[in-house]
Amino acid sequence: MRLFLFFTGILLVLLSCQKEHNFEKFTVNKDLPNYDTIQLLTKYPELKLYNSEIVESRTRTAYIVQKAFYYDGLLKGSFIFDDYKCKAQYENDTLNILLNNHNGYFGNGVLVKVFNNQFYIKDIDPKTLKTEKRFIKSKVLEQKLTLSTNKFNKNDSIYGFIDYKCSIDSLVFKHFRGYFKTKIQ
Repeated sequence: MRLFLFFTGILLVLLSCQKEHNFEKFTVNKDLPNYDTIQLLTKYPELKLYNSEIVESRTRTAYIVQKAFYYDGLLKGSFIFDDYKCKAQYENDTLNILLNNHNGYFGNGVLVKVFNNQFYIKDIDPKTLKTEKRFIKSKVLEQKLTLSTNKFNKNDSIYGFIDYKCSIDSLVFKHFRGYFKTKIQ
């Protein structure tokens, strides 16, 4: 009986120490740079989200649409955002892809962390200031990431597709979907 209780206790400790991130494998599609939406990004200038912003890319880096719904018993409202930018940094063995629309007062978007052919997504807290990066807890409902390669080097171009659904709490649901391209810094 003591042995059973000992192993049950160890199992409970291990389960309580699990990470909160939902790791999944991403897919590789080498034809992604030839997709129509990616090609269209190169025909439009990068978004300027606030007046004093220094635009880092001459062409648009993302076309992502986020639909957010909030409920309070019945559907109360929905918001659509489509003004996202992409930025990628490679540090040690992790590629950080920031898909955000921060305008100096609030931001909205996600941070995708990619390593060992896996990824997880963190939701950006909209109440952050320009220099801050804070995240909010979310429950992943579905997530899919497709990248043009699984080998990352600084100054290489990266192309991708994201389809991400989550609930932020029991009242807010978010669907974040679209294409992005950028140069890895």
